[in-house]
Amino acid sequence: MSDAPRLSSTKLVVGDLEKASAFYCEAYGFVERGRVQVEMLGEPIDEILLGQGEDPGIPLILVRYLERGAPPVGEEVALVFMAPDLDALFERVRVAGGRVLVEPFQSEQVPMRAGFSADPEGHVIENIEMSGQPPQS
Repeated sequence: MSDAPRLSSTKLVVGDLEKASAFYCEAYGFVERGRVQVEMLGEPIDEILLGQGEDPGIPLILVRYLERGAPPVGEEVALVFMAPDLDALFERVRVAGGRVLVEPFQSEQVPMRAGFSADPEGHVIENIEMSGQPPQS
């Protein structure tokens, strides 16, 4: 399937964002590529985007929920898929037995559309589509 979404990042939910970032940078050679403060499923979050070497991708995103503590071990990972067409992807999610949690929306901070879905067991999946359009200021 040529229009299949590809796994672009893994989000790791942590309690101490700075300590986790220092660990992954020092131990695994990641470098900080950016920081974002947004809402995820209605909750404010703080994120650090980590990349490696010359690869322009963001394979690891560290996330801290601002209004709650760290999650129990085993409940701290979220998959992030990049898709060429979020609307078509969300239709496939529905047909395959998943649920749409947040319909696709245009980010106000970065040039992308995003939306959240869940697999049949309820695991949250962030889905993004790069729009190529800069956010309106």
